[in-house]
Amino acid sequence: MTYEEVVKKAKAAVKKIDTSDIKEHFAIEIDVEGEGEGALYIELDNGRAVAEPYDYYDNDCRIRTDAATLIKLLSGKLDPATALSEGSIFFAGNWEKAVALAKSLKPVETKKAATAKKATTAKKTTAAKKPAATKTATAKKTTAKKAEEKKPAAKKTVTKKKA
Repeated sequence: MTYEEVVKKAKAAVKKIDTSDIKEHFAIEIDVEGEGEGALYIELDNGRAVAEPYDYYDNDCRIRTDAATLIKLLSGKLDPATALSEGSIFFAGNWEKAVALAKSLKPVETKKAATAKKATTAKKTTAAKKPAATKTATAKKTTAKKAEEKKPAAKKTVTKKKA
């Protein structure tokens, strides 16, 4: 993969990042090592995300990784914490901003799919509850019928004789 391909894929992946929770400015310089080697930056600013093929010297943090790992991170296929713990990425800079960025690295489609999945689960739960309610209503009706059957016949009035 060439440097130009890395930048092109990074730009495409950054467009899919959910930036709705980002309310401040972030600048992350990324140093790509190995195949497709070079520097690029990702800038997140008030809900807008861009990737450009330049050094960004006034950055909040720097990440050093290879091209394949970078693309997996940006597309949400690799968790940043996992990559960091495995040594796939190296990080330096503002930790709080990096955590905020990591939270936003789930593509919008993934979040929409998760929302749809929750809605589907809720529908299934509601559907499962309806038959249970029907069974309960049927059981109450049956119990009421049995109670009526068990009622003794009306009492006869008995008159007492006076002695």
